[in-house]
Amino acid sequence: MIDYTELKKGVQIVLEGAPYEILESAPMKKAQRRVVIQTRLRNLVSGNMLERTFHQGDTFDEAELVKTESVFLYSNRGKYVFCEKNNKGNRFELGESTLGDSARFLKQNQGVTAVRFDGKIINVILPIKVTLKIKEAPPGVKGDRAQGGTKTVTLETGAIMQAPLFVETGDEIEINTDKGEYVRRV
Repeated sequence: MIDYTELKKGVQIVLEGAPYEILESAPMKKAQRRVVIQTRLRNLVSGNMLERTFHQGDTFDEAELVKTESVFLYSNRGKYVFCEKNNKGNRFELGESTLGDSARFLKQNQGVTAVRFDGKIINVILPIKVTLKIKEAPPGVKGDRAQGGTKTVTLETGAIMQAPLFVETGDEIEINTDKGEYVRRV
């Protein structure tokens, strides 16, 4: 059991039968009242955000999440198919709404971590940094500017993002999947 004072960033709890991760947590005290904890939570199944205030005496069960090494196989009509790394026959699929924005950085045979809650796979976690090849990049035109510029490029997965002017078609770049940003040219 987790007490309301233990609600810190990164803690995973079960709230109303669903697993949540705490993104922000701040204690607040008003006048002569008791301290309450204001939190911002993310539902690990649907990805929805929630703001909730917890009071003294509130207790929670810790979300028991099991992580399994998996591999992305292919996507078809908004469904993404994965399999366990050691057991290729044990396949599962997730919808585009479950994966969210991270789905645009998935390429075939890429390793991911599957997250299981109550025996059901609820989501997958991509590595923080992935290397992808640039499929299309317009020529970098440098104008009269003081800072380096960016241009819109298309990656091998079909994702469109901003990259520096010096990258070209065929280059491999490293991308931060959490922020969806260019990191460096490989």
